[in-house]
Amino acid sequence: MYAVMGVTGKVGGAVATTLLESGCGVRAIMRDAAKAPGWRERGCQVALANVEDADALSAAFRDTEGVFVMLPPVFDPQPGFPEAKTAIAALAGSLERAAPPKIVCLSTIGADAQQPNLLNQLGLLEEALQPLAAPIAFLRAAWFMDNAAFDAASARSAGLIESFLQPLDKQYPMVAAKDVGSVAAQLLRDTWRGHRVVELEGPRRVTPNEIARAFAAALGIPVAARVVQREEWEKVFRSHGMQNPTPRIQMLDGFNQGWIQFSDGGKHTRHGTITAEQVIAAIANNR
Repeated sequence: MYAVMGVTGKVGGAVATTLLESGCGVRAIMRDAAKAPGWRERGCQVALANVEDADALSAAFRDTEGVFVMLPPVFDPQPGFPEAKTAIAALAGSLERAAPPKIVCLSTIGADAQQPNLLNQLGLLEEALQPLAAPIAFLRAAWFMDNAAFDAASARSAGLIESFLQPLDKQYPMVAAKDVGSVAAQLLRDTWRGHRVVELEGPRRVTPNEIARAFAAALGIPVAARVVQREEWEKVFRSHGMQNPTPRIQMLDGFNQGWIQFSDGGKHTRHGTITAEQVIAAIANNR
């Protein structure tokens, strides 16, 4: 039996699905009881727990062969990441008490970056879990190809995607959420000692221009990518309702300037099998 956080999201859902398809037992951890019946029908145990509820999480993590853990994403954090720190404290405490035999932790490319940016939240998570005695695999995933879903409406209506990743012909490490879940499930079934970092990207790196071309192919219309100028970013993000866009801007700078990257330039990363074209075709067809 493996406990899996975030099953109602893309990555956690893929972890649970991969384990079920492999014949493994799954304890699906979720916050919303209304989403439980579908997972019970698939043969899962269900544990209801918020990430801030250390007692509920401890109970969900006990009596398992391993656990998959993650932080709920906070894209507009308060200064100093208080939301993440509260969740991290509860998660680390619950893992210490439950003492599962192994842990796979969803992290990110750039978790080890020293410069301030949005991804520091995952660096804080890794740091908090370091004292645990259990074997831990920190799965550092690349930029999610699935983020292209935010471009689907403008691609369809205006034949345009606006890119904060730039220049438009730069190749960025990206990965499909389904590949992340599949690899996390594989790691849960592995045996290792100590703490390890596993870096993961897709089968090849992707440019913003290629994302536009993938939308064009999927939608059957011309689609182009357009740069959003750096000096416009804060205004754009605040117009979307963000209160503290600075960490997100810093993260984008990190990708564009190259200081958010995999170790050794990605020479030792694992590679998924799902292409950006496949992900975007699914987005375009609402699959």
